[in-house]
Amino acid sequence: MDPLNFRTLDLNLLRVFDEVMTERSLTRAARKLSLTQPAVSNALRRFREVVGDELIKRSGQSMAPTARALALWPPVREALRAMQEVLTPSNFVPAQANTTFVLAMADATAAQLIPGLIEIMDRAAPGVSIRVVPLTTRDPRRLLDEEVADLALGYFPAAFADLTAREQAGESVAFSHQRLYSGEYVCVMRREHPLASEPLTLDRYCAARHMLVSFSGRPFGFVDEALAVHGRERRIVLTVNQFFTAGKVVTHSNLLTVLPRHFVGVTGMADQLVLRELPFAVPTFHVDALWHHRVHRAGAHQWLRASILALTQSAFVV
Repeated sequence: MDPLNFRTLDLNLLRVFDEVMTERSLTRAARKLSLTQPAVSNALRRFREVVGDELIKRSGQSMAPTARALALWPPVREALRAMQEVLTPSNFVPAQANTTFVLAMADATAAQLIPGLIEIMDRAAPGVSIRVVPLTTRDPRRLLDEEVADLALGYFPAAFADLTAREQAGESVAFSHQRLYSGEYVCVMRREHPLASEPLTLDRYCAARHMLVSFSGRPFGFVDEALAVHGRERRIVLTVNQFFTAGKVVTHSNLLTVLPRHFVGVTGMADQLVLRELPFAVPTFHVDALWHHRVHRAGAHQWLRASILALTQSAFVV
């Protein structure tokens, strides 16, 4: 780009280019920018003329960026973020704020974090409010992208694998994350369960009746994937979407379920439950905070993330 073009460049073209690259769709980009699709098409055409490249090509029903577009996108996105940071002063004062944050998380995560977060708010930010919405997916990026939630807290292995792959491929990603704490899953049963006084073998586990906690309602989880590696399966007779519900049902039935070990202690039901190590290997889970880059430098959001991180660091070994 020669100096004349740069001096006369409409910065709105950069915003359009960034959104089209993020969405890979003119229609979705137009919606996010509150523009018509012809306006987005026209802006993209003007940016093509500036950089001397086609930028986006049609590939079947989708749009594929050129090599030049992929090279331009990371510095363009970073420049837009830097401008937003400079032009939007961070004047968040917790004691004077009346912000409402929307957090997406499972009930096990909420039970662990929300009491401490409320203490922080009562002490440092009494005008701030929290609204917790349930997670119905292990990939909350759409919730964050559509601004349904400000921050997602949970175990998101598939989403992080995809983000890592995109970063390694040189693509710009629209999300950041922070490890909060790690934990393990255990088998949980009532104290009077027939297996409570016996070693929990793989055969006994598979022969028992089970309850699955599934955010999406899908009747197949990571435990079933681990069992499949051994050529085994379990009989799931009930699927629920909350860990607390699962714990409550277990105390009144002979169903087995799998819960985060740390969660049992905050349920108020620990004295009614027996915990057993699973008789097969399952991955350690990690609870992470995930957020969209659009709020990365916002003062209010920085305070929220720092508060949650401080809370977890005081309670967990990260």
